[in-house]
Amino acid sequence: MHHMKTVTVRDLRYDFPKVEKLLHEGKPLRVTKRGKVIATLEPESDSGVVPGRAALPDFEARMRENYGDKVFAVSGADLISADREDRF
Repeated sequence: MHHMKTVTVRDLRYDFPKVEKLLHEGKPLRVTKRGKVIATLEPESDSGVVPGRAALPDFEARMRENYGDKVFAVSGADLISADREDRF
């Protein structure tokens, strides 16, 4: 039977490297406060995708799809800078 490791809130505050090491080893952890479990910590998967959470869209591909290889004469940063200069 697999037992989940337990760490305390105090461990999180004062000995986080120990907690981080356990997570890097791929071990899920139970977090306790005054002897009661208040949370569980799961190590991040290698894919970067958290189960139950949708993956982020590929914004760069979406921009290429919408605008192709167009190069705009004025950048967004220039537009914002000009707008701020007009207000102040």
